[in-house]
Amino acid sequence: MALSQSSALTMSQPDAAAKAARDKLLKDNNINPRTGLATDYLNHFNEAIMLLEMIPDMPECAEDFLSWRPLTYRQHFEASNLKARELTIEAYEQAEVAMKAEFDRVIGSMRDILVAVSEGMRSTRQDTTRIRLATEAIGWIQPLLAMAGALIHGVSDGTDIDSIMES
Repeated sequence: MALSQSSALTMSQPDAAAKAARDKLLKDNNINPRTGLATDYLNHFNEAIMLLEMIPDMPECAEDFLSWRPLTYRQHFEASNLKARELTIEAYEQAEVAMKAEFDRVIGSMRDILVAVSEGMRSTRQDTTRIRLATEAIGWIQPLLAMAGALIHGVSDGTDIDSIMES
C-alpha cells in the first residue's frame, strides 16, 4: 500500500522536530548548527597571537610564546572545561567532509606557521630577530584566523589559502 503525501509529510515531522531540537542545542552551546564548528577553538590561536603581539614591547614574552603548543580541535575541547565538550567534538566529527577538510587545511597552515616561528625563535636569542619573526607571523596568521572564522560561520568570501600564503 502506497503512502499518501500527507502521511509522508507527517512522518518527516519528527525528523524536522529532532533537527530543530539538535540545532537549538548546538546553538545554545556556541556551535554553528550549519557547520558543526565552534568559534571557541579559535581562542587557542588567539592566545598565540596575543603572545606574539606582546613580543615587540616586551621581548621576554617570547619565552611565553615558546611554551604555547598547537592543539587539534579534538585535543582543545578534550582539555577544556566546557560543559558540552563531547557535543562539540561530535558535531565537528559529523560536519560536512569538504567544509571540514578546508577548515582543517586553514588550521594546519596556522599551526605550521606558528611551529616554524617557534623554531626560528628557539634558534636565536636576539630580540630584534624574535620581534621581526613575531611581527611577520601576526601578519600571516590573522588572515588565516579570519578565514577559519568565516568557515565556522559558513561564510565563504572567495579568498583561498594559497593567495594568503603568497602575499
